Amino acid sequence: MGIEGRDKAKALEAGALAVSGQLGKTVQRLRKAYNLSLSELSEQSGVAKSIISQIERNETNPTLATIWRLAQALDMSIEGMLQVSEDEPFLEKSTRGDTPILVSDDGKCRLEIFGWIKTVEWLQWYGFHAEPGGALASDPHQRGSVECLSVTDGELEVEVGGVVERAKAGETLRYRCDRPHVIRNRGERPAAAVMVCILKAAAME
Repeated sequence: MGIEGRDKAKALEAGALAVSGQLGKTVQRLRKAYNLSLSELSEQSGVAKSIISQIERNETNPTLATIWRLAQALDMSIEGMLQVSEDEPFLEKSTRGDTPILVSDDGKCRLEIFGWIKTVEWLQWYGFHAEPGGALASDPHQRGSVECLSVTDGELEVEVGGVVERAKAGETLRYRCDRPHVIRNRGERPAAAVMVCILKAAAME
């Protein structure tokens, strides 16, 4: 019984070291993939820079709370952080029911929010649909923001600061959206587009 106990303790210790070592590799791999410095990851996770460095070098056994904070900052589940394999792919699916939909005041325009919640502060993208005569008026976004509207069906018009431009299927309009802007469908049939909004872009003076 004593020998079994010692063997079990050794096995548990070996397993703990393997998990801890894998955690360090995963943290370092994800940090570099996101192009984050130790300081930046520390700021985003609330975990001290020295602790992150020790974790990456497999010199400490972090608490579950620390692992959770790092997982949140690196867009990873705790299970993923502790997974032994480094080759697990990231594959996530959202169903139609998971996609929020916004409707314009006139009821003729619809925005399907495809963007990832993790990027909402700097990158947003939508599916845009407009019935004939529909108009979507938007307030200014933060300074320097740029919107890209790629028309996939029909024809759409964008007005920004008194300037008006039209685009048909296969064409893209890019414009500053840090000022009031309107998207209209003046055609006789429905129109559709993919809209990407880049926030925190370099200000276009």
